[in-house]
Amino acid sequence: MPKNNNNKKKNIAIGAGVAAAALLLGVASYTATKPDEPSSVTAEEEPAADVSADPQAGVYPELAKLARRDGKDPLAQGRADAPVVMIEYADFKCGYCGKFARDTEPGLVKKYVDEGTLRIEWRNFPIFGEDSERAARGAWAAGKQGRFWQFHEAAYAEGAKEKGFGDGRLKELAREAGVKDVGRFSDDVKSAAATAAVKKDQEEAYGLGATSTPSFLVNGRPISGAQPDEVFDQAIEQAAAAEDKAGKK
Repeated sequence: MPKNNNNKKKNIAIGAGVAAAALLLGVASYTATKPDEPSSVTAEEEPAADVSADPQAGVYPELAKLARRDGKDPLAQGRADAPVVMIEYADFKCGYCGKFARDTEPGLVKKYVDEGTLRIEWRNFPIFGEDSERAARGAWAAGKQGRFWQFHEAAYAEGAKEKGFGDGRLKELAREAGVKDVGRFSDDVKSAAATAAVKKDQEEAYGLGATSTPSFLVNGRPISGAQPDEVFDQAIEQAAAAEDKAGKK
């Protein structure tokens, strides 16, 4: 994993419970996320996430407050007022992030986002150097033209990360994603606004103690890694049930 400077590791002071969440988010450093090393490790071989039968076990209300619920956020999908928000901290050079994007996320969208239970909020968390940073800025720039999720799909396609994320490759991905103004896209990628937006997300993740990707928060419940589908199903359904129960009080 790359070394993190002190500023990136500065705690964002979101309250009690951060230390425990940092332990859960930072404990795993998966070799399969390394962009330069193939791995035979599967999601089923990862350490199991701690999702207990108690809906409130492992849930930190302070972390739930990180959900932005901005209806105009192009890096999010699902209703802004959905009962469950899953925040995803990920890197386009990360092997497990790609696995999650291809194998798990589409099912979650179909099962929970489309029917209004779940909102997914993406956070750019580039940790593998310049290529990761460029890809993150490219994703943000595609979002400026309403094509973030299409760029996300193209960048996480099988074999995409092996081609790198140089300037020319970013333009190819933008065209593949249906970005209309590629010239504007290229300008946005290099803009101070793109750098600031990526840095904001990155510092949020480092402040939580996240050191590997992907890392998730489901209504304040930390989950590390591209876990099996049932882990996310259980976390989302427990969170939705807890919200429903709270609403009836």
